[in-house]
Amino acid sequence: MFKKVLIANRGEIAVRIIRACRELGLPTVAVYSQADAEALHVSLATEAYCIGPKETDKSYLSIPAIISTAMMCGADAIHPGYGFMSERADFAKICNENGIKFIGPTPESMQALGDKATARKTMIENDVPVTPGTGIVETVEEIKEFADKVGYPVIIKATAGGGGKGMRIVHKDDELEPMMKMCQQ
Repeated sequence: MFKKVLIANRGEIAVRIIRACRELGLPTVAVYSQADAEALHVSLATEAYCIGPKETDKSYLSIPAIISTAMMCGADAIHPGYGFMSERADFAKICNENGIKFIGPTPESMQALGDKATARKTMIENDVPVTPGTGIVETVEEIKEFADKVGYPVIIKATAGGGGKGMRIVHKDDELEPMMKMCQQ
């Protein structure tokens, strides 16, 4: 098990992780931006350290700030919560390289499943059933050809983006081009 867990996140996500660690008898380290100095997760953790200004790219997304804080305070594990660093294979790899356990998938797993196209290919290669699809397409004609085979509606999905971003339902041919452009944007 771990000796001390740094939570590389904020808000309710961090609070839940802190409570789970407390139930396991594990000391916790909260990190926070200057804007979150009074946040609940900061007061609930065993220790708390400011890692930067309010801008998330200079605090919660700063790999050097998080890793150096973990090393300075003796945290042997980092829990990323979700969002922020949870899907960053490079972050998980840097944790491992510094002798810090990344609580989450391995960097290799994240790389294999990190984008929709690679994830789909990996699933097919491992005989996991997937819905009919095209993989990456370059032209509206490719989508039309697919829709002619399977019928409408079809969904056009950007390979990046999560939570439904870049996803468009197309009901007929004349919607293909505008919906594809919307996904690309």
